[in-house]
Formats: sequence, structure tokens, C-alpha cells
Amino acid sequence: MAASGLPPLPPQFKPIQHFLRTAQELDKREPVVAYYCRLYAMQTGMKIDSKNPECRKFLCKLMDQLEATKKQLGDNEAITQEIVGCAHVENYALKMFLYADNEDRAGQFHKNMIKSFYTASLLIDVLTVFGELTDENVQHRKYARWKAAYIHNCLKNGETPQSGPTGMEGEYDENEEVGSPAPLNPGSHSPAFESSDVPTSNYTGIQIPPGAHAPANTPAEVPHSTGVTSSTIQPTPQNIPIVDPSLYNVQPTGEIHLSPEDFAKAQKYCKYAGSALQYEDVSTAVQNLQKALKLLTTGRE
Repeated sequence: MAASGLPPLPPQFKPIQHFLRTAQELDKREPVVAYYCRLYAMQTGMKIDSKNPECRKFLCKLMDQLEATKKQLGDNEAITQEIVGCAHVENYALKMFLYADNEDRAGQFHKNMIKSFYTASLLIDVLTVFGELTDENVQHRKYARWKAAYIHNCLKNGETPQSGPTGMEGEYDENEEVGSPAPLNPGSHSPAFESSDVPTSNYTGIQIPPGAHAPANTPAEVPHSTGVTSSTIQPTPQNIPIVDPSLYNVQPTGEIHLSPEDFAKAQKYCKYAGSALQYEDVSTAVQNLQKALKLLTTGRE
């Protein structure tokens, strides 16, 4: 942690070390996501121990780092507006998840895919700085952590993992010990994956969308120092959802009474659409814009 300008990490703060390492790795290419990773780490650290002198010193330095980043990115809406920041982090987490999910369903098992699953789960944790997680994000987090541990252990034991959600039932139980493997990218600054940090619950009943939901060009870039070149992932035509014909010539009747919550939801959908377009995810953008238009013109979701 000293390399990032912070003092050595106190032992009490081991639970936040992966978030700080992820932030350090994303500093250059995703500074907004890195900022919120550190914010989550600071908030979590405050809950763990804010009285111990060593912990207080670390938290103060981390707070200084956050303030410096906030000034540097002061004109970025993803920093100044929580709803935009939430959409930005959520879309990046989904990008990581979909990349790993596509690789998994294609039977392409490798360390970069395991790391992407695990990083996606960490970023969904980070979303809690904005409030309670949606049910969908809770499901994705559980699935990503389970997949990361399952595939890692299979490869470690020389076994071939099963693709997709199949084989999830009974793979682990609550009390099973899962070993702690070495860092995924020896010699790099990439976050070390420790499957001992991954819940080992039986994830029966988790509803994960089929692989077809993933944008074909996800992600726009893969984590550095993984040995995976950009030529591995080639953009292909995306499946664009059919636009509801009834939304083409909408004529508000004037009798629709929208609540402040409705306006907030519509704004959220528009922000999500804008953030999705940053990653060239047309499908998600169209879906969210349709949700916003339907809500504003009918008062219903």
C-alpha cells in the first residue's frame, strides 16, 4: 500500500485491501471507479476501527488522497452527482461481469476471467456507498464470487470447470474451507485473488441472465498485465432490442400525475443510458431510454 502514497495497511484493515489495490490498478484508465473504491474502503475502515492511532493515521492519509482526487476530477459529473457516479460504477462492474460471463459460457477458463468475476463482485460492493443494492446486483455479486472461487479451485486441482450456472448446486457448503491461491498476476500490481474471502454458500436459485445479454464487444479493454491482447476480443454486431412501437408517437394526455419519485427514476434511467453509451453498450442504453419514456408518458414502469 506504500506504493500508492499510503502508510502500511494496519492488520485490522485487511478486509479493505482488495478495494485499495483495485483502485490503484484503475487509477489511470478509470479514475472515477478508483475514487469510489477508495471511498468505500474509507467508509468501511471507519466502521472497523477509527480509534486506534495506526488506523486513524491511515484513514487520514486515505482521506487526503480522496480530497486530492475530488479536486482533480472536480468538473466530472460522476464525482459531483451521485446518480451519475452510481451509474458509472455499476456499468463498469457489469462490463467486467459480462466479459467473464461470456468467457465462462464459451469455455474459455483463464486467470483474467477469474479476476474479472472477482473484481466485478468487489465493484458491486462499492455500489453500497450510494445506497442499498438492487436484487439484481445482489444476485450478480453472489454469482461472480461463487464463479471466481469455483473456477479457480477447478484449475488449481487440474479439473475442467462447467460453463454457466450449471453445476452450482452442492459445489460448496457453508463450512467448507477454501484455500488462498497466489496472486493472479505475479509481479504486477493487480489485486490478489483470495478465495478465502469468497462466501462458500450453496447458491441454488440464483437467477443469472443468459449469455446472450452480454454486449459482444465487452469489455472495451481488459485488465492490464494479464497476457490477453486486444486482438482476443473483437467487436461484433450487437443485438439491439426492439423498440416498443407505441412509444414512437406518444401523446401525453395531460392527466398523468408524476410524483417526485417518478421524475427521479426517469432521470436515473437516462443517466444509466448515457453511462452505457460510454461503453458502446447500445442495448442497455435503448432499454433504459425506453423505460424512462414509458414512465414519463404513462406514469407506469
